[in-house]
Amino acid sequence: MTVMCLLWTEDSRTGGYDSVSSKGIHVMSTEMSTMAAGNLSLAPVATQFNSGMSNRFLDKLLSFMVNSPLYRNFDAKLSASPAIATLEAMLGTDSNEQEANPNQKKHVLACPICYDTLIWNGDPVFSVDSTPRSILKCSICKKSYSGNETHLDLTVASGTKKYGEYKPASSELFRLPIVSFLYERGWRQGFSIWGGYPGPQKEFEMMKDYLNPVIGGSIIDASCGSGMFSRLFKKSGLFSLVVALDYSESMLKQCYDFIKQEENISNENLILVRADIARLPFASSSIDAVHAGAALHCWPSLTAGIAEINRILRPGGVFVATTYIVDGPYSFIPFLSLIRETLSQVTGSRIFLSESELKDLCKTYGLVDITCVRNRQFVMISARKPA
Repeated sequence: MTVMCLLWTEDSRTGGYDSVSSKGIHVMSTEMSTMAAGNLSLAPVATQFNSGMSNRFLDKLLSFMVNSPLYRNFDAKLSASPAIATLEAMLGTDSNEQEANPNQKKHVLACPICYDTLIWNGDPVFSVDSTPRSILKCSICKKSYSGNETHLDLTVASGTKKYGEYKPASSELFRLPIVSFLYERGWRQGFSIWGGYPGPQKEFEMMKDYLNPVIGGSIIDASCGSGMFSRLFKKSGLFSLVVALDYSESMLKQCYDFIKQEENISNENLILVRADIARLPFASSSIDAVHAGAALHCWPSLTAGIAEINRILRPGGVFVATTYIVDGPYSFIPFLSLIRETLSQVTGSRIFLSESELKDLCKTYGLVDITCVRNRQFVMISARKPA
């Protein structure tokens, strides 16, 4: 990728701005290459211009460049030179960090027990095929994690032989192979009929506006099911890493099979992870976006899930989710609140009675800029971690 920067100088005669000559830019680059990255000053640069560019204007220009998301989203490093290395430092990107970028993704995964970064055996490429065969170990609690043919198992109970932990019916239902098989073959389509869900492709288009600030970063498709949205995220090319995450082993198996069957989808920078939404195996402030499609009502502990999402999101990171709300004519059902509480206790599934419940939940756990979009019972909620 080639980047061209055009600087402007203030014309003292007209009060406008004229483009800087190539000689002036070369002088500026030479001067920049000699400046210490940790102690940058614009004054030496400004004095090189005979056109009279003010320090104040140059400061404003570079400040704009620093805060622009354009630079952060570059997926290729500029050619290595002293001037470019210094420019990277001025824009807030450490050249050493750029050098280590191929291994940076390895520090995303963390132990779900102590949240320490997991140590990989060897140097695996993040992909559907290679990552599940890796063995990861926590340097603090010494627990090892491994995968199988389809996914990494990063649950707290990973590797246990006899102990089995009780999960509510809403979680266990989707671990059944028959449900996983039917989910993308009719089950999910039923949401459009009774719930007003627009359908995966339309929902993907709706959420892109919310995800736009973090394009180029990493995204987790939480409770991914058979991976409908995981595949859309990957094929879109909008994200540098896509993590398809679910608690159900059979859902992840279906997800893997669909990925293998689908054409024009790369296995690189796409991984499948088994994890508990209440104990996410990711380092704090390491993920740019989390999506949860038709899932919030199935989480055993919604409060723990939202708190975990806030923990792993980077400052400015985005959370987008869809679920359904029972209001309108349904609100006239007698004893609806009592029915909801009983159903929640028995199945672990949650029924939302208003948008305000969802907004209050996100706000309570530290998320901001909360918005909701409705279509009958369907609701898409978006929120952001404060920058």
